[in-house]
Amino acid sequence: MEKKLIALPRLNNLSPTMESTALKLMEEAGELAQAIGKLRGMSGEQHKLDEHEVLRRITGELLDVAQTAVSMMFVLEEAHGVDIDSELEQHIQKLKDKGYLR
Repeated sequence: MEKKLIALPRLNNLSPTMESTALKLMEEAGELAQAIGKLRGMSGEQHKLDEHEVLRRITGELLDVAQTAVSMMFVLEEAHGVDIDSELEQHIQKLKDKGYLR
């Protein structure tokens, strides 16, 4: 099984809640969708960015989504006692069971 490992920090200058982080996650996902659609001309608007710059901006928005998701994991662990490592194992098993992984 090939993996892409990304280590993102616990943000230590915020006091997030599960709710505030969920809302932030939706906001960041919307910005990612906007970057994919608008910057690639899917909205009908013309843009003047080359493909490299478009992909760089999409990647930046994707990393914002990932950072927010990781922040929510910290909230779930610290404020709610969730064992993310155990849940991750179950998640991977679910992917195998569905045939997404060999």
